[in-house]
Amino acid sequence: MNSKVTMALRIVLGLILIIFGANKFIGFMPTPDLPDLAGNFMGALANTGYMFPLIGLVEVIVGLLLVSNKWVAFALVLLAPVAVNMVLFHLKLAPGGIAPAALVTILNVILIYANWNKYKPLFN
Repeated sequence: MNSKVTMALRIVLGLILIIFGANKFIGFMPTPDLPDLAGNFMGALANTGYMFPLIGLVEVIVGLLLVSNKWVAFALVLLAPVAVNMVLFHLKLAPGGIAPAALVTILNVILIYANWNKYKPLFN
């Protein structure tokens, strides 16, 4: 894959993660209206007191690693379970908001593919 395209996708994904991760701490974006089951699930996560800060911290750290081009392969692995859960949440509980989750997941998969040579030793 073209290194300029890969770099652009990496930076876009990093910025998305920094913004949405920081929002979990600062709350500068409005909370979307969610269907009842999705709202109940999000409320339960919020009531734990640690899930949203943990998810936000992972998103910010991964975003910073991607933007700074440091430990990219590691950052993409950290992001994978978050991205999968975003898509599954929207598929099952709130299908109307799946586009951003799908974008994050697709960018993650594309960047994992672009860095596949760094993962090959894991499968030997």
